[in-house]
Amino acid sequence: MTPSVTGTSPGDAPSPHEPLALYGAGFAADPHGHYRRLRAQGPLARVRIAPDIDATLVTDYHAAADLLRDTETFTKDPRAWQAGVPADSPVLPVLGHRPTALFTDGAVHARYRDAINDTLALIEPHLLRAEVVRVAQRLIAAFSATGTGDLIAQYARRLPLHVFTASFGVAPQDVERVVRGTAGMMDSGADATEAYDDLVAVVSALVHERRRRPGRDLTTYLLAHPAGLDDDEAVRQITLIMSVGHDPTTNLIGNALLRMLSDTGYGGSLHGGATTAREAVDDVLWRDPPLANLGAHFPRHDTEFHGVPLRAGQLVLVSFAAANTQSTPSVPKTAVRSGDGGHLAWSTGPHRCPAKPSALLMATTAIEELTSQLCDLRLAVEPGELVWRPGPFHRALAHLPVRFTPLDALVEADEAGARDGDDHVPIRVAGTPNG
Repeated sequence: MTPSVTGTSPGDAPSPHEPLALYGAGFAADPHGHYRRLRAQGPLARVRIAPDIDATLVTDYHAAADLLRDTETFTKDPRAWQAGVPADSPVLPVLGHRPTALFTDGAVHARYRDAINDTLALIEPHLLRAEVVRVAQRLIAAFSATGTGDLIAQYARRLPLHVFTASFGVAPQDVERVVRGTAGMMDSGADATEAYDDLVAVVSALVHERRRRPGRDLTTYLLAHPAGLDDDEAVRQITLIMSVGHDPTTNLIGNALLRMLSDTGYGGSLHGGATTAREAVDDVLWRDPPLANLGAHFPRHDTEFHGVPLRAGQLVLVSFAAANTQSTPSVPKTAVRSGDGGHLAWSTGPHRCPAKPSALLMATTAIEELTSQLCDLRLAVEPGELVWRPGPFHRALAHLPVRFTPLDALVEADEAGARDGDDHVPIRVAGTPNG
């Protein structure tokens, strides 16, 4: 059964408003205009996230925080909702049920979460920083002599890609498939299902290989974790980490660089170091978080939430972007918008992002390294000419074209570092999960 766009099907609460589309070029070009229209409807509003697929979107800051912490009223299990969604829907690669920490509650969620947390804890910050610097220098050297570049395709997308694939032991020939898989599923276009299936195929082969021949990587550690994950559970945790790690980190780097290049407040200070980079990252996490709308929850029973009736099993999403940019007497525009003490970009509650420290370190280090080497970076087009990737879930630039003074030479990567799949893996391999 296809969910009704009128809101009358089971699991859909009625609404007097026609759902506002959160996909396509119009939304990608002006998401905040859409959020303003949605806020006028109250703390929750009906939206359309794909043709014939509706959801309720939380745009109010306090309602969003309440939802993310309320495990009694809401479940993360989407199967009741999913039963009424076509199997080929482009949003299912992101929202469809699978055995991961993202779609489970209680003891099952705790088991998966412990395995993920303990695995990511093996990433030593000082080794991660060194690896990001090394990869950044190699990527910059590849285009620094030209005086032009695309900071998404040539930098922001490739840097976290290397870190994630190297850390998990992905074979060099499969790296581009990981890129297509994570980006394709988040774009939620016609090829989203195919993209996700191919990502699963890559990770399944990796898990099978590491069962047979353990390596010095995070996949091997995850398989040996006391949680005792079976092959499918391990595959799904790894694809989850990659999909919510690589693509959002790419978008965080790209969006922060755009903020620095287009905001006069950063003028003349691109080479200003950590403070400028971290401020730009924090600005983006407040205003244009890389995961703009997600946090899927489903009422366990018919209920009323912040004055809005909800039916059991209906899809409720959180707009981190709308909630963060809300201005009310209790969330004033003059509130501190620096640091990450108040925004919801990392979510909150039991499903808050476990990769926050690593993602922040990767993003700030990548920006610092780029702006210290190419300190006169400038946009090659007007900000209004930039193209944003369509899709309801993310805030992501398609390209970020820049110009700069060409450099005759940069620090060249050594021969081993220039090869994909080298031994520079930013993890600690000794010790135990609690060691």
